Amino acid sequence: MTSAPTPVVFIHGLWLHASSWAPWVDLFEAEGYQPIAPGWPGVADSVEAARADPDDIADKGIDDVAGHYAAIIDRLPRQPILIGHSFGGMIAEKLLGMNYGAAAIAIDAAQIKGVLPLPLSSLKSTLPVFSNPANKHRAVSLTAEQFRYSFGNAVSPEESDALYERWTIPAPGRPLFEAAAANFSLHSPAKVDTGNSERGPLLLIMGGQDHTVPEAITKSTLKQYRHSTAVTDLVEFEDRGHSLTIDSGWRAVADTCLDWLRKQGL
Repeated sequence: MTSAPTPVVFIHGLWLHASSWAPWVDLFEAEGYQPIAPGWPGVADSVEAARADPDDIADKGIDDVAGHYAAIIDRLPRQPILIGHSFGGMIAEKLLGMNYGAAAIAIDAAQIKGVLPLPLSSLKSTLPVFSNPANKHRAVSLTAEQFRYSFGNAVSPEESDALYERWTIPAPGRPLFEAAAANFSLHSPAKVDTGNSERGPLLLIMGGQDHTVPEAITKSTLKQYRHSTAVTDLVEFEDRGHSLTIDSGWRAVADTCLDWLRKQGL
């Protein structure tokens, strides 16, 4: 009797539509998993619809997103593997700490509470949001030039522009404001239970050329887990930027994730 396939929940980050995970979903399905890539609360089913009605996602915060995915996980037949990119990586870490996942992979994950370094490139990447305090309650879009700096700096300008046209959507400003204030807030939604030794294994992946989540943030994130005896691993792609899950090199990242999961017996 064969066991049911292990569910995998892909969690997108800011400015990318959930459908950007489509190649990953196809690959993981071919490898015997049962993958899904649900959007954040309020995100429409298509890129075009999400761009047409950005107000639906405005003012959604970290707890809104985590609660949305927790409800989806509650309806699954068994605990899933969580794979998130950027703010989706932070959500995956948060849910793993709450024992909502069998394992998690956080790719260029946004900073959690306790992470102190905020390199200049990270501040520049988020300037389109922080330049106006009112953006905390709005959905904000990136220009192609801003996307090139924040996501596509390690690929050609042509590829960056193509990725921008294909996958980008407006994103809520609230999660960025919440993460920025995390170390000044006792009950910040960006807090993750990094001391949980009962959780499943965690893999942190970082791109060495990432402007939005530079390696200093991911290395500091790893240190936050030093009091947990659960598996916490780190892999670096030295020549990759923040677009590493969607650009022409996505397969190398996905294969690394699959290899790691096999080593964990998952």
